[in-house]
Amino acid sequence: QVQLVESGGGLVQAGGSLRLSCAASGIIFSRKAWAWYRQAPEKQRELVASITIGGTTDYVDSVKGRFTISSDNRANTVYLQMNSLKPEDTAVYYCNLQRLINPTNYWGRGTQVTVSS
Repeated sequence: QVQLVESGGGLVQAGGSLRLSCAASGIIFSRKAWAWYRQAPEKQRELVASITIGGTTDYVDSVKGRFTISSDNRANTVYLQMNSLKPEDTAVYYCNLQRLINPTNYWGRGTQVTVSS
């Protein structure tokens, strides 16, 4: 059974940085892609960043130039480096893993990121 566990969230002042990690266990497939989503109170979950199996990355416009997604597929881990954080980045951040063959999505339980002004 695939399990995803996020870590690295917390409280930070505006302008600060955090690095989120997501470690996956129970994986037996190699063809996969990763993403980070976030959900702020009373808002819909939104895609923040994604990385393909080939390493191509994409970001929502609001975080471009500030966030960087990376993955270590041998370690089954994905990271989100968040710099120049803003109060509007406050949300629960969720790790997402996509199995590419027989497509299936897996989710972590989320980690809270709070940015104070």
